[in-house]
Amino acid sequence: MANRPEERNQDATVYVGNVDDRVSEGLLWELMLQAGPVVNVHLPKDRVTQQHQGYGFVEYMTEEDADYAIKIMNMIKLFGKPIRVNKATSDKKNLDVGASLFIGNLDPDVEEKLLYDTFSAFGVIVQTPKVARDPDTGNSKGYGFVAFDNFESADAAIEAMNGQYLMNKPITVSFAFKKDGKGERHGSAAERLLAAQSRKNQPAHMPNRFFADIPARPRPGGVPPPMPMQTGMPMQQGHPPMPAGAPVPVAAAGQQPFMGGPGGPPFGGFPPGPPPGGFQGPPPRPGFQPMGGFPPMQRPPGPPPSFPGRPSMPPPPFPGQGFPPQHGFPPQGHFPPPPQWGAGR
Repeated sequence: MANRPEERNQDATVYVGNVDDRVSEGLLWELMLQAGPVVNVHLPKDRVTQQHQGYGFVEYMTEEDADYAIKIMNMIKLFGKPIRVNKATSDKKNLDVGASLFIGNLDPDVEEKLLYDTFSAFGVIVQTPKVARDPDTGNSKGYGFVAFDNFESADAAIEAMNGQYLMNKPITVSFAFKKDGKGERHGSAAERLLAAQSRKNQPAHMPNRFFADIPARPRPGGVPPPMPMQTGMPMQQGHPPMPAGAPVPVAAAGQQPFMGGPGGPPFGGFPPGPPPGGFQGPPPRPGFQPMGGFPPMQRPPGPPPSFPGRPSMPPPPFPGQGFPPQHGFPPQGHFPPPPQWGAGR
């Protein structure tokens, strides 16, 4: 299944890390196939044991499939271990950022997988971490490299990991030397300025929004949720529901229906029933029409006794009333009609 790296479509290839030893290329193929058509799966193997080294690469047909796999497959558990999925390589601009770190004094047992698992906590790693090895024996030379997509992540990794123990040896973490051979390290002020300008011209990486901006669930009976109230108007909360089968009070002549039950209010109408003390609600805004095309004096039929969501045991009635008001409907005759707009109070 393996292709050489130069034969792969790097833009459509994802890196898969923290892979359990029991995961085979066939199993990884079947898993990653859920995101789109897979072209190639490669798990690099140890030359001596012939066991894979805990990471691999999956090539898709298109870059869109690879991006989708990163969104839905990252942190999926295989044999109890969450795999890490990200882009195997980034675009040319990201590769030229220069946030590359040199990791020195590595224990001989430290592999690329451990470097990735350790340093990916600080940010997005744009290339597969590299451990320098002897070409003949394959043994580690004691140092490696990790490249981030921004300098902030690199700075955080240096501050947190320099001098920390990794596999029984304290490691050194610093910016890597540039490849031009002039003895300069990455992370200079000029390099940071160029990286900042480059990021301004690129679309920002948006967070996962699969569960954001979910619309509110529709209310029983098709009643839409109320629009936001004006500042200072009390919210429609804390009023006891109407018992099943009780009649719905009718608005008095010349009075707009109150906020509440099915077919009741125009948006922007009266707030719910006032608290004790005779507080009079503000008048309706001029020019508003009732919701759903009903004229002010007309209302649709009330809910049937089996209306969903109604409690089986109604709350006790208010003193002196036959039934509690429904969602803010005041008892008949409790309030005078509201003053006309513009009239003095």
